[in-house]
Amino acid sequence: MQPKFTNGIVRLTILLLFVLCLAPLSGAETGVTDKEVKLASCAALDGPSRMLGIETVEGATTYLNYLNDQGGVNGRKVQLLAFDDGYDPARADACFNRLRTEKVFAAGFFVGTPTAAKYVPLAQQDKLPVVGLFTGAQLLYEPLKHYIVNVRASYYDETREQVNSLWEQLGARKIAVLYQNDAFGKTVLEGVKLALDKYKSAPVATGTFERASLDVDKGLADVEAAHPQAVVLVGPYAPVAAIVKKAHAKGWHPLFLTVSFVGTEQFIKEAGTDADGTIITQVVPPPDRTDLPTVKLYRDALHKYFPNAQPTFVSEEGFIDAMIFSEGLKRAGKEPTREKFIEGIESMHGADLGLGSKLRANYSPTSHKGLNQVYVTVVKGGKPELVDNWSDVKHEGF
Repeated sequence: MQPKFTNGIVRLTILLLFVLCLAPLSGAETGVTDKEVKLASCAALDGPSRMLGIETVEGATTYLNYLNDQGGVNGRKVQLLAFDDGYDPARADACFNRLRTEKVFAAGFFVGTPTAAKYVPLAQQDKLPVVGLFTGAQLLYEPLKHYIVNVRASYYDETREQVNSLWEQLGARKIAVLYQNDAFGKTVLEGVKLALDKYKSAPVATGTFERASLDVDKGLADVEAAHPQAVVLVGPYAPVAAIVKKAHAKGWHPLFLTVSFVGTEQFIKEAGTDADGTIITQVVPPPDRTDLPTVKLYRDALHKYFPNAQPTFVSEEGFIDAMIFSEGLKRAGKEPTREKFIEGIESMHGADLGLGSKLRANYSPTSHKGLNQVYVTVVKGGKPELVDNWSDVKHEGF
C-alpha cells in the first residue's frame, strides 16, 4: 500500500496539469489566442461628426470581414471592437480605458486630430500599436513614435498641393484660412503657412469657429473682410457646409478649398448645390476607380457586407487602413507579438496595395507614414471629380 502523502502528490500533480492545459501559454501576447486576434477602435460613432467615424469603422470592418472569410491571418480571425468617443478629447481617456479593459492586441481606425493628441501618448505609454488614424496631423509623424502607424498622406501634403496650385497655376496671391479652433484646425493652418512661406507670403486673413458648432458667422466675416481670392476651410462636413451656404447666400463666391477630413460625400449632401465648385484634396483614389484592383475589391466587399452603404472616400480609407494592419500581422508570423507586428509594418517597402504604381506603402524604422499621394477633386453637379487642370476651376477674382 502506498503512503497517503504519495497519493496526495499524485492527485495534486494531475490537478496542476489540468489547470495548465486550460490556461493560455505564458508567452502569448495580449489579445492573441490560437484562433483570434483582438483589435479595437475609438471613433466618432455619435455626435455632429459621427458619419466620419461610422464610415471609417464600416470600411475597416468590410475588409476584416473579407479577410476572415478567407481564413484570417495565419489561421486567426481578427475581431474588431468599436467604441465611441464622439470626436471629443474629453472622452478619450475613458474610451482608451475600454481598450485596456478588453486587453486588445492593437488599435486602429481612430478619427480626428484633437482626440489623436490624447490617444498617441497613451498608446506609446502602454506600448499599444495603433494603425490607421483618420487625420493627417504632424503629431503622428514628428518625432517618430514607435507604436503609431499612420497610412494616409499628411495635412502638410494636402495644403502644399493646394497652395502650390493656387499660386502657380491660378496666380492667386490672396489666400485666407477659416478653421476649427483646435489641434486639427491649427495643424492645417500651419500647413498653409508653411506652403505660403515658400513664396514669401502668408494668409491674408484667418477666422475661427469652435468644434461641434455651426456658429461660423464671425469667422466668416473676419475672412471676408480681407477680400481673399481663395479660402481654405478646415473642419468636418457640417460647419464647412454651413460656411459655403452662408457665403453664397450673401453673394460671396471665392474659391473654397478643404482637406480630406471634411467627409466629401456627407459635405455634398449637407451643402447641396452650394458644394459645387469646392476643391477637396483626397488621400485615397476616388471610390469609382474600379480599374484599380483594391478599389474594386472595396466596392464588391462593401456591397456584400453592408448592402445599404454607399462607397465613400472615408470608408475606402478605413478599408485600406485595415489592409495595412492585416499585412503587418501577417508579417509578424505565426506567434505574433506587438514588437514583431511593428517590425512587420516597418518591413513594408514599396508594398503594392492594388492602388496603382504611385500609391505604394513605404514604411521603415525611421518612418511610420505609409502614403504620400494627394488627389485633387472638385465638386461638379453634386459629385467629386478629379481635377486635371486647375484652370478649369477658376472663380471670380482670378
